[in-house]
Amino acid sequence: MRQELLSLPKTLAEDVAKNLVMVAKLLDEEPERAYGYSRVALRLASRVAAVREAAGFAAYAVGKYSEALAEFRASRRMTGSVELWPVMADCERGLGRPEKAMAMAGEPEVAKLDKAGQVEMRLVAAGARRDMGQAEAAVVTLQSPELASNAVHPWTARLRYAYADALLAVGREAEARDWFAKALEADQGGTTDASDRLAELDGVEFTDALDESADDEGDAEPAAAKAEDRDAADAGAGVVDAAVDVADEDAGEVAEAGRESDEARADGADEARRDGAEDGEPGKG
Repeated sequence: MRQELLSLPKTLAEDVAKNLVMVAKLLDEEPERAYGYSRVALRLASRVAAVREAAGFAAYAVGKYSEALAEFRASRRMTGSVELWPVMADCERGLGRPEKAMAMAGEPEVAKLDKAGQVEMRLVAAGARRDMGQAEAAVVTLQSPELASNAVHPWTARLRYAYADALLAVGREAEARDWFAKALEADQGGTTDASDRLAELDGVEFTDALDESADDEGDAEPAAAKAEDRDAADAGAGVVDAAVDVADEDAGEVAEAGRESDEARADGADEARRDGAEDGEPGKG
């Protein structure tokens, strides 16, 4: 890839490299974001095989199998490499064409794959068999020297896991349990959920100590009752407050009326005194 990028202008090469780094970084955990970065890289340098391959894997990760297949084919045309053959076959499965994937498993390109690629092709072929309803054939497809070997390779856990799953699909539960255990033994990177499958077969249920959902459900009715009580109390308090407001208003009106009456009486008395004073003045003279 480095050689391909060196053929680009320096600034462009740097931009493309940054986007490809982000694709690789985000592909497993945030595939949608990885896909976005791959589209940017593709717009910048669509003639670079590494960019087409990265775009293919990003599209594959988000289930855009038709798009992924087109990008893988473009990369293969540019490089002549067969290493993408298994994932191209798996794209055919994703598109609902398991027969096409099985046909690819029998092509001469498979013989050119390294050991990891051949194991990957076997996994894809077994998946295609199951897609076609051929569960027993899927079991046979996975039986191989690589499966029988005690050596542990990066692909060993996935191969053993697939075989265990295929055995379980045909009702061979005891054998499936043994192979899930073997898969777990080889799964140093945690690439499978073999431990969960073993627990499921053994009838073990895990309970989260921090899960308070059961308590929440148990308290739902009392909590509702308490809420209703609070609402009723609030409503009662509102009525009381309203009554107090009315009483205060009435008292204010009464007090105001009393003040007005006192003022009227005082005005009347003053007026009477003035009238009396006026009547007495001539007698004095």
